[in-house]
Amino acid sequence: LLLLQFLTELTRLFQKCRTSGSVFITLKKYDGRTKPVPRKGHVESFEPADNKCLLRATDGKKKISTVVSDNFGICSFNLFQLLFQAYSNLLRANMDGLKKKDKKSKNKKSKATQ
Repeated sequence: LLLLQFLTELTRLFQKCRTSGSVFITLKKYDGRTKPVPRKGHVESFEPADNKCLLRATDGKKKISTVVSDNFGICSFNLFQLLFQAYSNLLRANMDGLKKKDKKSKNKKSKATQ
């Protein structure tokens, strides 16, 4: 998926899982390989052409993913920064269902040590 399509699908996943369920998101460096690296034997020299990130999201049933490259051409850094700013705003808007930490357990531990 393209990044903008990914963001709209991610918004739909968040809306679907708002009342019950979870959305799992992973972000990792992507070197462009589609096959795993062999364990032993001949070692291939592989140099990625540019920096890429692999974004994945799933709710357990539906999986979406996209590859984000920093090679956008003219004004690439500004566009890259705007796209990730939109991604972070989307995460902030939909992470309101997180549970607060229980402060009672912290007080019990400190009393137990005294």
